[in-house]
Amino acid sequence: MTESMRGKMLTSSLDMLEESLAKKIDILTRIEDENEKQREVLSSMDEEREAEFDATIDKKTELIDQLGLLDDGFQSLFDRVKEEIGANKDQYKEQIKRMQKLIEEITGKSASIEASEHRNKRLAEQYFSSIRQKMTQGKRSSAVAFNYYQTMTNFKDIPPQFLDNKN
Repeated sequence: MTESMRGKMLTSSLDMLEESLAKKIDILTRIEDENEKQREVLSSMDEEREAEFDATIDKKTELIDQLGLLDDGFQSLFDRVKEEIGANKDQYKEQIKRMQKLIEEITGKSASIEASEHRNKRLAEQYFSSIRQKMTQGKRSSAVAFNYYQTMTNFKDIPPQFLDNKN
C-alpha cells in the first residue's frame, strides 16, 4: 500500500471517527431532552401520566442502545488506526483538535445527563413512595371495613341483652 493510499485511508478513518463523535453528541442531546420530559412528568405525576413516563423510559433505552453501537464502532475503528495517528500527529492535528473538542462536549453532556438522572430518580422515588403509602392506607381501610362488616354480621346473631324475653 502506498503512502498516499495509507494517508487517504487514515483521513477517511478520522472523518468517520469525527462523524461518530458528532452523532454521539446528537444522541446525548436527545437523551437530555427525554430527561427534561421525564422531569416534567415526574413533577406532576399521577396515574394518567404514567404512560408518558413509560414512553420516556422506552425512548431513552432506544437512545442508549444507539450510543452503545456507536461506542463499539468508534472503539473498533480507533483501535485500528491509533498507532498511525500517533505517528502522524502533526499531519492530522487540526482534525485531532476538532475531535478533542467534541469529546469535551460529550463529557460535559454526560455529566449533565448523570445529574439529571439523579434528580429524576429522586422524583420517581418520591412518587412511588407516595403510591406505596396510598396502597398501605387502602389496605388498612379495607381491613377496617372488612372487620366492621364481620362484626356487624356477627352482631345480628347476638340476642338483645337488655330486653326481657318473658312473654
